[in-house]
Amino acid sequence: MQILRISLIILCFYFVLSCNRKAEHEDNFVIFKVNPKVENVSFYWKDDDGTIFKSINKLKRKIEQDKKGLKFAMNGGMFNINNIPKGLYIENFKILHHLDTLSGKGNFYLQPNGVFYLTKNKDAEITETKRFVFNSNIKYATQSGPVLLIHGKINPIFKKDSKNTNIRNGVGILKNGNIVFIMSKTEVNFYNFASVFKNAGCEKALYLDGYVSRTYYPEKKWIQEDGDFGVMIGVTEPEK
Repeated sequence: MQILRISLIILCFYFVLSCNRKAEHEDNFVIFKVNPKVENVSFYWKDDDGTIFKSINKLKRKIEQDKKGLKFAMNGGMFNINNIPKGLYIENFKILHHLDTLSGKGNFYLQPNGVFYLTKNKDAEITETKRFVFNSNIKYATQSGPVLLIHGKINPIFKKDSKNTNIRNGVGILKNGNIVFIMSKTEVNFYNFASVFKNAGCEKALYLDGYVSRTYYPEKKWIQEDGDFGVMIGVTEPEK
């Protein structure tokens, strides 16, 4: 009986510890999970007249004009001067900016970098840039870097004790194909940021951007409508 009581106490301790760790993650990160087969996930860059949205606020107003509601939004990758996507960008099956296979300085070129894309059948995928092959079924795509998780393992170039910290956002894919978007509320290094995706059960994950990152998630009372971006990713629903 005494052994049973001790075992129960130990189990309760680990349960509480697990809950505290989960709460810690929820406190430090904005986490949004979505099934792309069921919900409408889209990529955005320019309005119908060719004007770049740049901010979540302008994207939200456009979506509301189209009689839809914006459930979630996040900046969707790095960009160059004039808010032009850095690397590959595909929207509604059209290549609007080509794949960048060059080498260079900065996070985008940390290896491997990669591409996050959605197909016509609403399948989500993350692949390393060197393995990416374009086909006509790809509806949306954005390139960024570095890749955070490779086959469920943290990118080996990251160091646990790295002092390179920043606000960061990224995207991951679960084993069931659902998408996980995460943004840190405080500065975090790449290793710890990748660990959040790993702990969430992601097999693959890609870094999107750093200190410029913004997320709109009103259900969790996280509302950032500013920004000065290139690509944005949004989840919409019909007006009720």
